[in-house]
Amino acid sequence: MDYEFLHDVTGGVKVRLSVGHEAIGHWFNEEVQGDTRVLDEIIAAAAQLRGSERQWQRVGHEYTLWLDDEEVMVRANVLAFDEAELEEGMTFYDEESLAFCGKEDFLALIAAYRQFLRG
Repeated sequence: MDYEFLHDVTGGVKVRLSVGHEAIGHWFNEEVQGDTRVLDEIIAAAAQLRGSERQWQRVGHEYTLWLDDEEVMVRANVLAFDEAELEEGMTFYDEESLAFCGKEDFLALIAAYRQFLRG
């Protein structure tokens, strides 16, 4: 999972991830937006899940993050609709709306994001 951090024109931090992981970057850009309290919450949840079979989720405005002891999933909330509502022959494009990665890789990304925020 490759990533890069950029500053936008307002000075905010934007995250871009490699193909297949774009939704994770979108999650950072939409749900975190530099608020390290969100990251603290996730790190605390990851510590509580260590060695267990439980799952944890954080529902955001645009994306929901699921976490267990091994994996992270980020999914756009718009995907929680019934595909039967689509017109015949239509499909929903979700390539950039759903992503998975390992928990340790995600925690390393959080650490790199924090470091970039500090300058």
